[in-house]
Amino acid sequence: MITIKEIAKLANVSGATVSRVINNAEYVSDEVREKVMKIVDEHQYVPSEHAKALRTKQSKVIGVILPKISTETASRIVNGINETLASSGYQIILATSDLNLLNEIKFLKLFKSRQVEGIILNATNTSTELLEEVKKLTIPFVAIGQKFPDESFVTYHNYEVAKGLTSYLINKGHKKIAFIGVDEKDVAVGYERKKGYLDTMKEFSLPIDENWIKTGSFDMTFGDEAMKSIMNHSLSKPTAVFAVTDRLAIGAMRYLKKNNYSIPKDLAIVGIGASELGEFVEPSLTTVDFNNEEAGREAAQLIINKIKNKNIENNKIILNYRLIERDSV
Repeated sequence: MITIKEIAKLANVSGATVSRVINNAEYVSDEVREKVMKIVDEHQYVPSEHAKALRTKQSKVIGVILPKISTETASRIVNGINETLASSGYQIILATSDLNLLNEIKFLKLFKSRQVEGIILNATNTSTELLEEVKKLTIPFVAIGQKFPDESFVTYHNYEVAKGLTSYLINKGHKKIAFIGVDEKDVAVGYERKKGYLDTMKEFSLPIDENWIKTGSFDMTFGDEAMKSIMNHSLSKPTAVFAVTDRLAIGAMRYLKKNNYSIPKDLAIVGIGASELGEFVEPSLTTVDFNNEEAGREAAQLIINKIKNKNIENNKIILNYRLIERDSV
């Protein structure tokens, strides 16, 4: 491939003149511009995107960090991000932290060094270490899923949804409601959803058995194991289960079905996430749709706005949700 230096030699002009012609800058005569462009066209010269990015400081690339790349939630978020960014001429680079805080910090540093124009982080928590690293960034940043105090973010009504689902089960006649959650270091999914459950049980003056509450990983396997522990170690068996994600709920359903419990006759189950799998399991899962695609679109638009205006105020977006009633209750 021909270089700018070689084009300059063939046109008998300086390399700086060739650069001005290619970038459509002023201060070049029509005669010189025509001569240079003729050589460019003949040799099908394509400018280096990396060199262009270094020169203009506009790589048109956004770094996106996800906790897991294989989940349906992540896929929907990325679809929303990519849809909005692509329509504005941006591309994305994906990285997965595997739910590891140190990996999130590592990718923040890596993307910053790779000339991306902005970073979107679907964070697993809001630890002091992560917040400090975000403060060091000199490029636009947007969080998804967690509330970052001094940054733009897009998140969900986690506490309100947990209260709503618990109240929903109570209104269906259930008083003994078990809970399957995740580590409370994940403030949004772990802490806020558990607090919503606990507060609602207390508001209705209902019993809370410690043996009914299990927290662990996001895996379906943990949902299975948690349900087993709840059923085997509780003197008084629950009649309903609130799982903080569809995957955990489906794992719990697997244990119950293996052990000949009837859903919802013996136990009702609800999840959060509106996963496609939840629609096709038997019985189909009652759940909440957070509209993850919209979260991706909103985050992408926020990052574009921050790139265009470095002094724009941080925007905090909390998305609406909807209950999807199916057959598991």
